[in-house]
Amino acid sequence: MQQVRDHGGGLDEAIAQYGGQRSGWIDLSTGINPQAYPVPPVAQDAWTALPDTGAATRLTKAARRFWSIPNGADVLATPGASAIIAQIPRLASVGTVRIKPPTYNEHAAAFAGHGWTVCNDAQADACVLVHPNNPDGHLWTAPDANAKLTVIDESFCDVTPDASLINQATQPGTLVLKSFGKFWGLAGLRLGFAIGDPALIKRLAEMLGPWPVSGIALDIGAAALEDTDWAAETRARLSADAARLDTLMTARGADFVGGTSLFRLYDVGDAAAFQQHLARAHIWSRIFPYSTRWLRLGLPAAQDWARVEAAL
Repeated sequence: MQQVRDHGGGLDEAIAQYGGQRSGWIDLSTGINPQAYPVPPVAQDAWTALPDTGAATRLTKAARRFWSIPNGADVLATPGASAIIAQIPRLASVGTVRIKPPTYNEHAAAFAGHGWTVCNDAQADACVLVHPNNPDGHLWTAPDANAKLTVIDESFCDVTPDASLINQATQPGTLVLKSFGKFWGLAGLRLGFAIGDPALIKRLAEMLGPWPVSGIALDIGAAALEDTDWAAETRARLSADAARLDTLMTARGADFVGGTSLFRLYDVGDAAAFQQHLARAHIWSRIFPYSTRWLRLGLPAAQDWARVEAAL
């Protein structure tokens, strides 16, 4: 049986323990934008036909423009970032991979599952940089991307585009990952991108096979990436909401540790007790197996702020 790794979500288990219905819970355990991109009408043939080259080309062009992808780097649309994370360790001979904790745990699990040794050695054969890091928001720099196989996971970087390391995508052995579910709030769409070394992108495409992304995801993804006004407005709103949450939490004795404008990390002393307190009000939060003090909160939706304030 596959081991269940620590993640946000898991609301069904919270409901089983604390009662209520899903519709009555506020899930702040993930870093997903609570105000998702407004999905446009989808062409009928996106439902009935196999995804064609025109839709895929439109999505790729939109991705290149939105992320300012440099010439010399190739782009692959994928069924979510997780699908690529699971395959990346197969791109190089087994060796050592530098992954500095704490960070998103799927990278280490994927490499270890393929026989790699996970370490914090500067001379490792591969490295993974979650940029900005989850859960503390740490930002890496270009000199940190210095292994033969370098993975830069920018799943949360769309809130801080100026910090992107996308220019590193032209370096041999480098992949930059993008997740569509976080900033656009469409995690259920299962859309992600791998950007970088053309040789690696070609091999990943072969691993995924034909039509890895649904026609629905191609259409919606392209429309969202082309809507730069929505992106700018969303960044401003998320920044304001993150500051509002910081004010609420620090007023109640929490210390701000880090994060992004999609999730905030606090030192609350007794994280398990704080989580239980919120859960009794049917608000789900994130704690971590490696810290008894850290609590991570996503942003409430507009209609949920009053309940969160009352619970705090």
